[in-house]
Amino acid sequence: MHQPTTGTREEITIGVVGASEIVHRIMSVARETGNPSWRLVPAVYHDEKDAHTQAMKIASRIDVCLFAGPLPYDVATTKGDLPVPATYAPVGGAALYGTLLRASLDGIFDPLRVSIDSVPAADVEAAYREIGLDPSGVHTQQYAGPESAAEFLDFHRRLYEAGKTTGAVTTVPTVAATLAEAGVPSLKMTPSGITLRNALQTAALMGSGAKLEESRIVTMIVQAHRGAFPAHASPSNYWYQEMKLSLHRELLREARPMDAAVLTRDEHSYLVVTTMGSLNLATDDLTVAPFLGRISAALGLQLEIGIGLGRSTREAELNAQAAVDKASAGAGTTAFLVGPGDTVLQLPAARQATAPPPLPSRDSKSVDVLARLADALDKRGDDDRVVDAETVAELLGVTLRTARRMLHSLVDEGLAWPMPPARSSKVGRPPRLYQLLVEKVPSEARAARD
Repeated sequence: MHQPTTGTREEITIGVVGASEIVHRIMSVARETGNPSWRLVPAVYHDEKDAHTQAMKIASRIDVCLFAGPLPYDVATTKGDLPVPATYAPVGGAALYGTLLRASLDGIFDPLRVSIDSVPAADVEAAYREIGLDPSGVHTQQYAGPESAAEFLDFHRRLYEAGKTTGAVTTVPTVAATLAEAGVPSLKMTPSGITLRNALQTAALMGSGAKLEESRIVTMIVQAHRGAFPAHASPSNYWYQEMKLSLHRELLREARPMDAAVLTRDEHSYLVVTTMGSLNLATDDLTVAPFLGRISAALGLQLEIGIGLGRSTREAELNAQAAVDKASAGAGTTAFLVGPGDTVLQLPAARQATAPPPLPSRDSKSVDVLARLADALDKRGDDDRVVDAETVAELLGVTLRTARRMLHSLVDEGLAWPMPPARSSKVGRPPRLYQLLVEKVPSEARAARD
């Protein structure tokens, strides 16, 4: 596997495999993000069947492979294992809305009488009803593997020639080109900009230079209980949108210590993508899911969380779906984890303890240390409350050894949370970061210092 370039910032080399147009678009989106740690290597093919060949040509120079869609990903991975992790840009979502709007504005075809491939029928129907259109004249054929994609061309052409449709929407470039040659009005649906940014972020996470086991990809599905949201909520429903934003905000807050990416999955659920090492820290080695209780309490909402492990992105997501199905049958107090080999674990939101752990006393030395650190950080205008031993030594005027001992005491008393090790390409162990839980400082202690 390609080793990230040594420097002050860890560099992740992402191989982008796809047709020319989408590869150039992904490269453009990457440039717009301005992330200096991403280096992209393009691999363009003219036919999806060449995806594996093109990926292997660049495999020795990259950390991770990002395919332009599920079809080239499946073609490449079924022909043999790639020597690097791989993922793909998903289809559907915002791209479907944009494609239908373009067809309507440009008069390419009637969106009410069209054939659409790759996207599940339920997603298409939900999208149409969301924008107030009748989906009864829309024909769909879902992607279920390379064999199903081979039938897309005949699917579109047969319906058009029978007069049942006025055009086609496809995700496969070769199908789009053949339809154009046959005179069938069509549009190629490509992932939206935000989808590509999320895919790049996921690819970068997978390609990080951590140890193999610690960097194994983990996918979580977080969804509200089916009774929390209306069945067909309108985008103009203020309460509905506010609840979605609140859930997204809480997930971002919880994702930060896990170094995770939060992606919108559908109208009622989100994907959280992280690594095995970060998940172990956040769940105390897969024994408890404290984030489930914290988010549920903050929103007053029953959540269902499924965690999936796998040897690939697709396997992890399929296992996450199986896990969230198990969670939906529960009472919202347990997250489920499904992994390879029929592994199933239950992670309660809180430990079953005979008595709650004692809270630090108000005159505790650790509480005083935390209050002093909070004051010093306030004066710096630092709202993140994330420190390492060197920062503590500087702020409190103590030795580095004493600072480390103080941080360990804060962790022992539940006043700080050790964060996942920062990724670094520098030689040596990276500094350990700690999230200070300033909210646990009694108000009297802060007032006394003021």
